[in-house]
Amino acid sequence: MLDNGCGMTELELVEAMRLATKNPDLKREKHDLGRFGLGLKTASFSQCMKLTLISKKNNEINIKQWDLEYISLQNEWKLLTPEYSEYKHYPLVQNLENNQSGTLVIWEKFDRYEKESFAQRIDKLRKHLSLVFHRYLEGIPGSKKLKIFVNQSLLIPFDPFNKMNQFTREISIEKIKLFGSSIEITPYILPHHKNVSQQEWEEFGTEDGYIKSQGFYFYRGNRLLIYGTWWGLHKATDAHKLVRIKIDISNDQDMFWGIDIKKSTANPVPEIKQDLKRIIHEVVKEGIKPFIKRASSIKDKTITRFWNIIPDNNQIYFGINKEHPIYQTIINQISPETQFLFNSYLKSLEAFLPLPAIQSYQQQQPHQLKQDELMSEDEIKDLAHKLKEIGLSQEYIEKLLKTELFKDRKELLQ
Repeated sequence: MLDNGCGMTELELVEAMRLATKNPDLKREKHDLGRFGLGLKTASFSQCMKLTLISKKNNEINIKQWDLEYISLQNEWKLLTPEYSEYKHYPLVQNLENNQSGTLVIWEKFDRYEKESFAQRIDKLRKHLSLVFHRYLEGIPGSKKLKIFVNQSLLIPFDPFNKMNQFTREISIEKIKLFGSSIEITPYILPHHKNVSQQEWEEFGTEDGYIKSQGFYFYRGNRLLIYGTWWGLHKATDAHKLVRIKIDISNDQDMFWGIDIKKSTANPVPEIKQDLKRIIHEVVKEGIKPFIKRASSIKDKTITRFWNIIPDNNQIYFGINKEHPIYQTIINQISPETQFLFNSYLKSLEAFLPLPAIQSYQQQQPHQLKQDELMSEDEIKDLAHKLKEIGLSQEYIEKLLKTELFKDRKELLQ
């Protein structure tokens, strides 16, 4: 990995290679993302046995190395200084020499490498970096826009709140004071699947899906640390899957959030949990509105629907509406024996309604559900034409005009 930052002198390079080089309680620079001085080393040793840093500053190139095999054989934690000439032919070394300054990180002796899954790992790395550092890639006011290349391919920032979509709702920002420090909280309601393409829906659902991706998105110094969690303050549900709440803290608030060495764990202190619960309560009411609107429409008494919600001993079930004028016409024109068969068939439809499959598709592949398009406009027009040919009474037409089929197509029966 090569950067074109300010680079390091030999002393700075030695300090950077030191394990736990910094006191986590020391005050950091505003844009410093580190805390313990362990990230570079532990991340590297989780993947390889040999870590080499080559850095250029003030037209001087310095090199230092940790070799775990050497440490194991010699039983000595010794920071090595290999010959720079040994690395002159390595990839990106020439790029470093051509740069005014910068640092090159080299991993060797991989012990977690699997050739078969390498391409998949690279793809996962790209998505991870595009998300975690998306605000740096987008550009932070007062700082240069960060560019990250993976295999010479420029990363595109991935904003988990989809703010570029006009249907994304940003709820008002709230600032909370905690022990003298300021925390900024911004809730978002992502667009309903009806307002985005299938590609966009899948992209912002991420590999984890919308249900697992709902909740808090916790940023420390503009870097995303934790996401897709309610911290036990709320239960993840399908109805709230479009709710994502951004939390911004500065890099001097780690003690309030229990941030661990890997920066993979954080939990709010009790003093802020009540505020977070209040915000959750307010936001999920907004987040559920797109679903409530669609679900509550079946209860609209001004429309005669094909399905009703029917109470039954403190429970409910979805049942065919037998007050529907078309049902009434059919049932009145057939024999008692046929009525029995017809009602038995409808009862079977009600009993074997594939709710689990419907729910699964609604959650995971909503764009593939085309239930509301099964009856085309031409078919509805044809039905209206045939109904008018029957010679319907005005009273019957008025009833039909209140049904789902014709409430927005009244001209077809007039």
